[in-house]
Amino acid sequence: MEASADAATAAAARTLRWAGRPGHLGGVPRAAVIGAIGTVAKAYVTLLNTTTVHNADALHRVVKSRPPGTPLLTVSNHMSTIDDPFMWGFKGFPITDAKLARWVLTAEDICFRNAFMSYMFRVGKCVPITRGAGIYQEHMNEALKVLSSGGWLHSFPEGKVAQDHQPIRRLKWGTASLIVRAPVTPIVLPVIHTGFEKVMPEKSFFGRRPPLPLCGKQIQIIVGEPVEFDLPSLKQEAATIPQDTSFERKGWPTITPEGLDESAQRWLYQKMSDKIRSVMEGLRKTLVNQKQH
Repeated sequence: MEASADAATAAAARTLRWAGRPGHLGGVPRAAVIGAIGTVAKAYVTLLNTTTVHNADALHRVVKSRPPGTPLLTVSNHMSTIDDPFMWGFKGFPITDAKLARWVLTAEDICFRNAFMSYMFRVGKCVPITRGAGIYQEHMNEALKVLSSGGWLHSFPEGKVAQDHQPIRRLKWGTASLIVRAPVTPIVLPVIHTGFEKVMPEKSFFGRRPPLPLCGKQIQIIVGEPVEFDLPSLKQEAATIPQDTSFERKGWPTITPEGLDESAQRWLYQKMSDKIRSVMEGLRKTLVNQKQH
């Protein structure tokens, strides 16, 4: 018991949740970090590389003028470690505005390795996710609070960087679970990009990432239209699915008031993830076709 308590204390100290609160030091550190990082991202995307954005207005609309209290959940492929924040650095987008900036799910083992990194990522509106800890981990509950407050959250539902230009991989269920559990169904907006894998290749200098992002590359970003879900009908259908006893139970809490148990949730999350993946793959193919013409 003492060892587990010590581990929990160490994890809390490492993730510095208090630094992510909007009132932390009057919001000055958040404004400074997001302003600085946003400026660097905008310089690389608009000046040092050539970027084309398709349907940018769709993103502008939901970031700036969606109905009050309506959360936004953007989803994208994951081509490099700089996808966020660079993918928001295109011309005309308010990337340096700390109030409008997204929250983003980030890998705890990469971005929260020490106190300094944890602090910088926390004030930069990042939510740490522990790999392998499941969709009901405490950090996912923190992400859910972002949506519950009507905020903007970004997710990389493939779960890891892949630079091989293959079709969109099977999505992790965490994104779908957030959509279902949010008290107000979020606007789900897909964004697909290509080119950041050349700006920050995984294996460039002696088999490693370059020390700084590269320049002179072609970047393309396409923003889709919101993915619609008829959640009442999906939940009703999930409740009627026969029990699947073939998988190892993880002890997920039942979703109320629908009373969806773990088996029903698995069906529901898979169904929703398949739809999001299909839309993302369609956008990816559109970008591929545009590059070939």
